Amino acid sequence: MNKGRPFGLIIMLACLQACALGMAAVAQPPQVQISQGVIAGKTIGEVDAFFNMPFAAAPVGELRWRPPAVAPGWEGVRDGTQMGPACSQPLRPAVVAGGVANVQSEDCLQLNVWRPEGASGLAVMVWIHGGAHVIGSGTFPIFDGTELARQGVIVVTINYRLGPLGYFAHPALTDEATTDTPLGNFGLMDQLAALRWVQQNIAAFGGDPAQVTVFGESAGAVSTMALLSMPEASGLFSAAIVQSGVNLLTPRTLPEQEALGIAAAGALAIAPDASADILRAASADDWVKAAGPRSSGAVNPFIDGRLLREAPSRAFEDGGALDVPLLVGANSNEASVLLAMGISPQLAVAYFGDQLAEAEAAYGLEASDPEFARQVLGDAWFVAPARWLADATQDGAPSYLYHFDYVAEKRRTNSAGAAHGSEITYVFDTVDYFESVVGEMTEADRRFAEGMSACWVSFAKTHKPDCELVPAWGPYDTERDELALFGPETRVIPGFRKTMLDLILARYEHQAP
Repeated sequence: MNKGRPFGLIIMLACLQACALGMAAVAQPPQVQISQGVIAGKTIGEVDAFFNMPFAAAPVGELRWRPPAVAPGWEGVRDGTQMGPACSQPLRPAVVAGGVANVQSEDCLQLNVWRPEGASGLAVMVWIHGGAHVIGSGTFPIFDGTELARQGVIVVTINYRLGPLGYFAHPALTDEATTDTPLGNFGLMDQLAALRWVQQNIAAFGGDPAQVTVFGESAGAVSTMALLSMPEASGLFSAAIVQSGVNLLTPRTLPEQEALGIAAAGALAIAPDASADILRAASADDWVKAAGPRSSGAVNPFIDGRLLREAPSRAFEDGGALDVPLLVGANSNEASVLLAMGISPQLAVAYFGDQLAEAEAAYGLEASDPEFARQVLGDAWFVAPARWLADATQDGAPSYLYHFDYVAEKRRTNSAGAAHGSEITYVFDTVDYFESVVGEMTEADRRFAEGMSACWVSFAKTHKPDCELVPAWGPYDTERDELALFGPETRVIPGFRKTMLDLILARYEHQAP
């Protein structure tokens, strides 16, 4: 009778060993073979995340202020479990644009990927962060792709060069470039390089390179508009989302940008006729400090004549823009960012000229009322341009127009509306991070985030926002003039702010806001 006990013990030990092996297998980090080598990530619930993957060579030394070079490869297994540095930028004490770049480097051209368990042939969403082309990073926690990936998409966030290292022209750099080399718009070149990396590698993560949606906010949306105007971007993405960044202004020319470059060099005591070697001898930190935290006016994308050949809005007017499905919109308190950047409220009054009385009647406000300036600035810079883009593209691939007016429940009594960039936490459904920064988020806030995030995911998957939160959201056309209003009572409405927006867009025919 005792003969069965050793056998049972053996069975039990075998089971324990099998369980231990199974646990070891579960603990094994996910690995992916890409063009450069093997990358190891980490698992977050049912999502795998891979961080800090270079999509181009480090833009340092002789590679500073040059188009991105081929990404380096590596031997063995690269650790992709920790976020890499943000690109060089001014430090600031407050949480801006979703995070603070305490860890930064000129060697920053990396990206991050999130994929759901068992991913195969999934739609891809590539995020281009905002920050006035001066600050920001794809590494910030508000851009965490975990919740989006759980809905069945691959999420990619990228870095790109910023400030005087990302948008810089100087006669010495122009002289050293060959006749067909793009000039100055290095941030845009980085975005193209990242999208090419996605085309080459995303299938290894379970993504479909033929179904890539680019989405960006503020400077990221301006960048998306620029990409849409470039033949070089053709085939790199199949749809785009433009959040608060339809720029109708005419960019600077190359000579104008070179003049700004000479002035920036002068702040470092570098002579106007300095060589490219002398320019590169100054440190990245010196260039960032010389430009300062409010240098966005000097470092926007500009018309270099080789990559950015015309104003992106002109490409849409002339029919030269890429014809892909679009989702486009703006927020109800966009003036929050303009006033914070030092834009004078008086600009709202000067903008209308001899039509000021007509504008006062349209807004139902006197020009001396601060609310008049808040509404006009937001409409002129963001809301009206969003409707303009939806209207300009209605005859091609469908465009879907939205307006964002949701404010977290606990913050509504002290809010003038949805601030610039406030939709991001709902798009990514990163409400836990948002709560840690601004205070309590309610169950209603969380449900709204789930619903809005699902609309963005649906657009990425099918190129139309087929979602429960806004079931009747159809493509924009001038006759219906409908948009999806995201708010406490999300719904589709016609003729949103029509009188005001018509008046503003008419002014664009002869002046900028």
